[in-house]
Amino acid sequence: MSISEAADEAVTTLLNGIVDGSVDFRGNPSVRSTSGGWRSSGFIIGAEVAEKFAYLGIASNLITYFTGPLEMSTASAASNVNLWLGTAAFLPLIWGSIADSFLGRYRTILLTSSLYILGLGLLTFSATIPSLCKDEETFVSCVSQLKVTIFFSALYLIAIGEGGFKVCIRAFGADQFDEKDPKESKAKSVYFNWSYFARSTGILTTRLISNYVQENLSWALGFGIPCLSMMLSLFLFLLGTNTYRFSTGGEGRKHTNPFVRIGRVFVAAAKNRQQTSSETFLLVPTESLKTFRFLDRAAISCDPREVEEARAVLSLVPIWMCCLVFGIVYAQSPTFFTKQGSTMNRSISSTLLVPAATLQCFINLSILVFIPVYDRLFVPMARSITHRPAGITTLQRISTGIFLSVPSLVIAALVEMKRLKTARDQGLVDSPEATVPMSVCWLIPQYVLYGVSDVFTMVGLQEFFYGQVPVELRSLGLSLYLSVVGIGNFLSSFMVSVIEKATSQSGQVSWFANNLNQAHLDYFYWLLACLSSVAFVSFVYFAKSYVYRSLK
Repeated sequence: MSISEAADEAVTTLLNGIVDGSVDFRGNPSVRSTSGGWRSSGFIIGAEVAEKFAYLGIASNLITYFTGPLEMSTASAASNVNLWLGTAAFLPLIWGSIADSFLGRYRTILLTSSLYILGLGLLTFSATIPSLCKDEETFVSCVSQLKVTIFFSALYLIAIGEGGFKVCIRAFGADQFDEKDPKESKAKSVYFNWSYFARSTGILTTRLISNYVQENLSWALGFGIPCLSMMLSLFLFLLGTNTYRFSTGGEGRKHTNPFVRIGRVFVAAAKNRQQTSSETFLLVPTESLKTFRFLDRAAISCDPREVEEARAVLSLVPIWMCCLVFGIVYAQSPTFFTKQGSTMNRSISSTLLVPAATLQCFINLSILVFIPVYDRLFVPMARSITHRPAGITTLQRISTGIFLSVPSLVIAALVEMKRLKTARDQGLVDSPEATVPMSVCWLIPQYVLYGVSDVFTMVGLQEFFYGQVPVELRSLGLSLYLSVVGIGNFLSSFMVSVIEKATSQSGQVSWFANNLNQAHLDYFYWLLACLSSVAFVSFVYFAKSYVYRSLK
């Protein structure tokens, strides 16, 4: 088919109102006027909001449950939180592969939602088990082993469900917009901004409600409310089934595992390494990216489209690696930021004490304020200068967020230094349970800057990894974005364990001692600020040479 014939066919398709490459829930070609767009994404965004209410209702205050009812040390609790968060954010790589291979995003969402709800139900049940032991004089901890076993089983069942749900529902939501239609293509970029805005609303609400219920009423009720919210999420998602567009992917595509397809390309390139470039030149599409030319040799025994898939994914690796430090920074809010606030004066009145985890609301408030500013003010101003539809490129957006994470950590370190000085001046160094007479409001600037950084980096990563992979790998692309947070949490857990062991030798006080008035979280924040600075410079270096993949 000639280029002119292909263009005429595309125009005819648009005029007839049929969306190319997608079908409705009955398997018929999708009609633009009755499917997809904001009509469908409204149900999906509603489901995401309810799911985020459920997930953050557990995650944001988990360290308090570990150090409270489960009686863990601060370092152990932080490591366990990081491991769980990392698992939940890393599993999308597996679920994205399953969805792209054979199960499909819609069915994967239904399956993982069911596992998610089951896990939340078990978690609620575990909180009702009394924390008693037979002989309190014999045991250091009086936490029931049955309680711990059920709790962790439920927790990781939630991680399995959440890992598949979030990657597929975000890709499925973006699938509702046709990239070949100029109007819908522009709406997709707006969709990423406003879906993040909506999720932040759910997160803000749960941090105000769930955290208060957990610390002041009941942990069982505090876990039960997120369970009901997840049920609502599944209901909202099913409600929009009649309006959804289901992507059919590329024509003639064998729905094999994307990891297998990409791995096959690398193996073929290695086997054909003796071939000269002139022998493979005619096998490679003329519009192919001029990067990683050694993969061209795989075109002898692999489908050229598979070679382009491997090339597209490989080109993302340097960007992905540079973002891992931001993933480590991202892990600090629900762990050490929260423990830092728990030692400070959190009283609003003589009877009302603000839960330390509720301070994370300022992250979401800054996101809710800044996203409209970004979308309505910053983008039009930048567009008038750069003449780009989105104002700035996605890599410029991500780099801005990584840069802003540095002053956020510097402020966190300075506030912690002041908190430690106040504790010393008041003679509270040996009183871990005493409240340091320093307002918790000192933490607000680091939370606000953290939230603004989030708007640039996380939304940018989502749009970048979704748009820079072939359509058949969209779930895998978003999995790479989510794995930044997952690997970041694993690395944070590893760093905490190593630093805990290194700084507690020879009778020294650990940086993460249970008594935070003797610990040195400020040293840890300074270390992260230095690492973030190095990551920013590295990111800018690789971003300058990155070649954007054009949409097809």
